[in-house]
Amino acid sequence: MTVSEARELDVDLAIDSEELLAMYRGAAREVIARAADGRVVRFPAIVLRPFVDSRGVHGSFRIRFGADNRFRGIVRID
Repeated sequence: MTVSEARELDVDLAIDSEELLAMYRGAAREVIARAADGRVVRFPAIVLRPFVDSRGVHGSFRIRFGADNRFRGIVRID
């Protein structure tokens, strides 16, 4: 994962379909990922819905945050 000046983090996600099912059932509302530099990022699990396939969610994503450190968006980068 890398951090840029624009308040963005690049993360690699590998969430299998069983874990996603728990999210959809409401057991998990957030995804938590650890950056290479040790920082932790949290974002709403619902934002991954456009990226779900039969295996779950796998790939590299760029997460954008506002000046208030709140989630602003996510895009696939791989």
